[in-house]
Amino acid sequence: MADAFVLDYVRTPRGKGSSRGSLAGVRPLDLVVRLQRALVERTGLDPERVEDVIIGSASQVDDQGGNLARTATLLAGWGDHVPGGAVNRFCASGIDAVAQVSARIRAGELQLAVAGGVESVSRVPMFADRAPLWTDAEVIRQVGSVHMGIAADLNATLEGYTREQLDAYGVETQRKAAEAWERGAYAGSVVPVELPDGTLFDRDELVRPDTTAEGLAALPPAFAELGAQGQDAIALAAHPEAGRIEHLHTVGTSPSLADGAALLLLGDAAAAEAAGLRPRARVVACATAAVDPVLMLTAGQAAVERAIARAGLTPADIDVFEFAEAFAALCLTFRRDLDAGPDRLNPNGGTIAMGHAFGATGAIMVGGCVDELERREGRYGVAAVSGAAGLGVAVVLERVPA
Repeated sequence: MADAFVLDYVRTPRGKGSSRGSLAGVRPLDLVVRLQRALVERTGLDPERVEDVIIGSASQVDDQGGNLARTATLLAGWGDHVPGGAVNRFCASGIDAVAQVSARIRAGELQLAVAGGVESVSRVPMFADRAPLWTDAEVIRQVGSVHMGIAADLNATLEGYTREQLDAYGVETQRKAAEAWERGAYAGSVVPVELPDGTLFDRDELVRPDTTAEGLAALPPAFAELGAQGQDAIALAAHPEAGRIEHLHTVGTSPSLADGAALLLLGDAAAAEAAGLRPRARVVACATAAVDPVLMLTAGQAAVERAIARAGLTPADIDVFEFAEAFAALCLTFRRDLDAGPDRLNPNGGTIAMGHAFGATGAIMVGGCVDELERREGRYGVAAVSGAAGLGVAVVLERVPA
């Protein structure tokens, strides 16, 4: 079996996922094309060598429909012969694309390929695909599907977390993100995007460095009204032991909606040598997991535990955990259960601070993990994302010394 390596990683800055966001005027297709061209510019890559391009996104309609990966590859000038495909595993779509391509390389089916994700929440809003899981009352009842925020508050209630604990995590991730940007932690991977007015957008715009515990304490619960409209009843029917749901998460302890894209160039050793590229990290193991769709957001941690075991490692062996911040409560549980302190868990901030561009987030987690392993000269890292309906994907990486 061949090894699969990360050869390069690029991402766009993340824009606010609304009509007021900096990337609202840029199509997701154009974000991917920009990154494909950046890979060529950075590495001297010959696109003729690329055997597939797999892109994840959570809402594959409108601007994100019609197999965006194939369209972007044609527009990027990579030639008619380079295939493209789309993946949807909800918020874990981008990391699932990385896992799938890595598996195909390890199996010998591919030698050199691109994997990543894109999401423009400002142009393709959440639930825009109007899937039965979101819109069909009978499906929702049978599955027990609830909004992610209700699942987060249910988890917080069952774990007994306080509002103060959640707010403290929200302040921490904002501080980390602001400090990481100031010291240039993202400079090597972020590719500026030219906006319609000709200006360059080059920085995650959701970071709030002035966040304080006092400021977060003043915010109202984000999901109490949604819960009162029937979502709490669905959650409590599945988990009556909660008694009642304490609505503790606010916009300050929830992932901010974002626009963005990320791509990773993956290949085996022979492809890396032929392209004149040095492998940066080896993909050691990948895992998917599924959990109770009402609790939902614990799936990312379950995938991490499975992937680490599959790699023959323990949590103590991991130098960096990049875990998508699907609400503060899940990060507190992850930190407790895997003994992942602030220095190892999202050391440069996470999606609460910098934004969650659904399909792109997982690819950003993997690439960010590689970057951080190199900075601290660590050996092993793990990236993971929880998604809707109780899905999770994790990837274990090993840094290749320079």
